[in-house]
Amino acid sequence: MAYILQVDFQMNGPFGDEMAEAFTELAKSINEEEGFIYKIWTESPETSEAGGIYLFETKETAQNYLTMHTKRLAGFGITDINAKIFAINTKLTEITNGPLSK
Repeated sequence: MAYILQVDFQMNGPFGDEMAEAFTELAKSINEEEGFIYKIWTESPETSEAGGIYLFETKETAQNYLTMHTKRLAGFGITDINAKIFAINTKLTEITNGPLSK
């Protein structure tokens, strides 16, 4: 069963194209994480928030990534992180065209 990892935190930028340019190498490295399927990057310049919605193969790989990512964010001075891991109801997600694979 696949699992969603939802992460968000306060960030003062960059956003938009500047964020894409600044985090391209990070985005590429995420593709190499064990059990990783995809990430949807989230940002809100109006509220100074950023984060993402990730899909992982298992709850364990989602938790392992969250542990590593929390440490990485702390290295950037980001420590107030909101994170949740959710199981996916595959049958309902398929009905509503939710992407469940690469």
